[in-house]
Amino acid sequence: MLEILKGKKILLGVAGSIAAYKAALIIREYKKLGALVKVIMTDDAKEFITPLTLSTLSEEPVYSTFIKNEQGIWNSHIELGLWADLFIIAPATANTIAKMAHGISDNLMITTYLSARCPTFICPAMDLDMYEHPSVANNITLLKSYGNYIIDAEYGELASGLIGHGRLAEPETIVFKTAQYFLKNPKWVGKKVLVTAGPTREAIDPVRYISNHSTGKMGYAIAEYAAALGAQVTLVSGPTNIPIKNLNVSLLSVNSAAEMYQQTMKHTSDADVIILSAAVADYTPKHVSETKIKKKEAEFSIELTKTIDIAYEIGQQKQTHQKIVGFALETNNEIENAHRKLISKNFDLIVLNSLQDKGAGFGYDTNKITLIDRNNKQYEYPLKTKKEAAKDILDVLINL
Repeated sequence: MLEILKGKKILLGVAGSIAAYKAALIIREYKKLGALVKVIMTDDAKEFITPLTLSTLSEEPVYSTFIKNEQGIWNSHIELGLWADLFIIAPATANTIAKMAHGISDNLMITTYLSARCPTFICPAMDLDMYEHPSVANNITLLKSYGNYIIDAEYGELASGLIGHGRLAEPETIVFKTAQYFLKNPKWVGKKVLVTAGPTREAIDPVRYISNHSTGKMGYAIAEYAAALGAQVTLVSGPTNIPIKNLNVSLLSVNSAAEMYQQTMKHTSDADVIILSAAVADYTPKHVSETKIKKKEAEFSIELTKTIDIAYEIGQQKQTHQKIVGFALETNNEIENAHRKLISKNFDLIVLNSLQDKGAGFGYDTNKITLIDRNNKQYEYPLKTKKEAAKDILDVLINL
């Protein structure tokens, strides 16, 4: 997703805050991703970090005054505003926020803001009590009403020694959220997407269970990418160790197939798109021992009973506006078996994985997929990262 920042023109405004040192880290993050960066500083910001530092990192001169040199050549706020694809104020102090909200253009940064035609992201940074003061809150609300984007201050230890909200968002968070802006697709914005991911665990006794090798990587990549496109995502996940980075992903953690069925069915009717990538157990122990089963006999058997087929149940209840995507992991007769599954479970699209393909299937960061739609049209892709595969799936799906 972050590769979308390559070649983008980022104008970074730096106000006078102890958090101004993070401007250097923000610049580095953007430059690593191939973005072009120019910096405007207020005079107060120079007390916290030098223009030379930011100029060296951005590989551009730093702008802070209207007059460029003794010949009277000036720095044009209009040209700077027109140059930028995105204007970010980080850190934005209470003073800067107030000036932006009320059009007090007494420095180059605010004048450029008032002239810019590109989106503006404002990243507040100040002490706890300042951040919570009604006047600051009102100014932020006012800036939102103008169409600006706010990347909220984070909770943590502040320069004053207090602990609370007011810390400048981390550079990685700022870069991610601005990248998300460029990625958003009007076709996905506001769509409700339900994704299942990961394995299920079917308990045998308090310490043992039946499961599979699924890591959830494919489902999580789909959930994250759909959210980045602007969708509201509900992710029902079996046990995994994958963190969720996007605030538009609501995670519901489950263990067993029965729990996954219950949570998935709760959200099915509201979803526009349902993507069933979880590796759900087909069978579960008929009886679960309340105590640990001791090793005694040379042979041991467990009576299993079939679990509810979540994909089939959802397919039977599909509404006319909904699209359902299923997954098929096959070892033989792959296309035939996948297409049969697509029809029998009323999918609109099925994602076929073959365990015959090296680097695909469970546990890998890569995947080799073939997509099949209801008309038996096939889309074959080479081995890619699961993030890239997620993009391919959602690109085909939106065209359906």
